[in-house]
Amino acid sequence: MFLSGRSQSGCLVRSAAFAALLIASPSHLFGEQTYIGRFDAYGGFMYFDSPHINLAERGFHFQGGVRARTWLSLGFDFTTDTGHTSLGADLFTVSLQQQIGALLEQLAAAGKLPPGYTVSLPISSSTQTYAAGPQFAFHRWSRVTLYVRPDFGAIHETATLHPQDPIATGIVAQLAPSGKKTDWTPFYGFGGGADVNITKHFALRLNADFVHDHLFSDVLRDGRNTYRLAIGPAFQFGQNVRK
Repeated sequence: MFLSGRSQSGCLVRSAAFAALLIASPSHLFGEQTYIGRFDAYGGFMYFDSPHINLAERGFHFQGGVRARTWLSLGFDFTTDTGHTSLGADLFTVSLQQQIGALLEQLAAAGKLPPGYTVSLPISSSTQTYAAGPQFAFHRWSRVTLYVRPDFGAIHETATLHPQDPIATGIVAQLAPSGKKTDWTPFYGFGGGADVNITKHFALRLNADFVHDHLFSDVLRDGRNTYRLAIGPAFQFGQNVRK
């Protein structure tokens, strides 16, 4: 049985939360952490959801950081992922909608517009995000480390268009003669999560982030909110900054 992208992400979060509850038993939860490593690294599976354009992507998430204080880290965050969606004309800028509307009227007048035709442009997407900045952690409990952070960075996306009919092919020829569009834009938001500490050097990390961006502003009318869920192994090592 196959689950939808959102069902998969929901199961991922519920399973990870259940594992955290099992590991963080009351007898171990309330002691403070005695070791907090200078360096931190993480890599894991990532689910990237942009509901406004119905784009769900999956890929890899990496983080690396240096702890300046027990409660403060400075680090780098990178993701790479791929996915598919289909863009309707209602998502386009007003001027582009007007151009497409005029084209469809001309085709209808010439008797070349199929009955009930609507514009739909399937795309495949490849996305990378790059961010750097502070992260604030709470190490009071031995089995669980909680953290929050601002999210500021840049997002890069390549959209490959796959028109399915002659009309869509003509529209794509005007939008992206090569069949691809690429864009860079800043994003902003916030995130956080928890490390379920298995040993003093190894943990299971759960990440959640919410950011806003406006990729392809020359084509898409609105910006979009994106949600990121990620899970994977995390490692801390180096000098104990608690000393």
